[in-house]
Amino acid sequence: MSIFDKWDKNVDTEGLQKDIAEAEANGGQGDYREVPTGTYEVKIDKMEIKECGSEKHAGEPMFTVQFRILEGEFENSCLFMNQLITEGWQIGQVNKFLRSLDVEDCGTVEFKTYGQYNDLIMDMMESIDGSLEFLLEYGKNKKGYNTFKIKDVYEV
Repeated sequence: MSIFDKWDKNVDTEGLQKDIAEAEANGGQGDYREVPTGTYEVKIDKMEIKECGSEKHAGEPMFTVQFRILEGEFENSCLFMNQLITEGWQIGQVNKFLRSLDVEDCGTVEFKTYGQYNDLIMDMMESIDGSLEFLLEYGKNKKGYNTFKIKDVYEV
């Protein structure tokens, strides 16, 4: 096996292709300005469960959200929420976040199985897409981890 075969096997090349297309659409630069903590009006571009790619937690289920800032100095910049969902407190954090989105037509926010949870999140994303925007408080906790709190929901 060549090194290229190894890389192709171990790297999500389809995901990488999407990342390349997005980087090229945004001027072809990967060195984005860091968005400071603060309150931003955002839309949600992506919300899903996927496998964690970090070495320590590779393959574990992770909830991810990509927010896009809609106005101001950081317009079109993205913020990324990533939360492992392997322990009860982690799923509790995600449940709290999902409930704050105020999406009523997708049923009760609860975890039963990963498949059911994924279906719920996909249904919520479909309901949100193009119809809701949010006032997001982006901060840091005592340990330096990013925090995301929905302060208000707007119909578009």
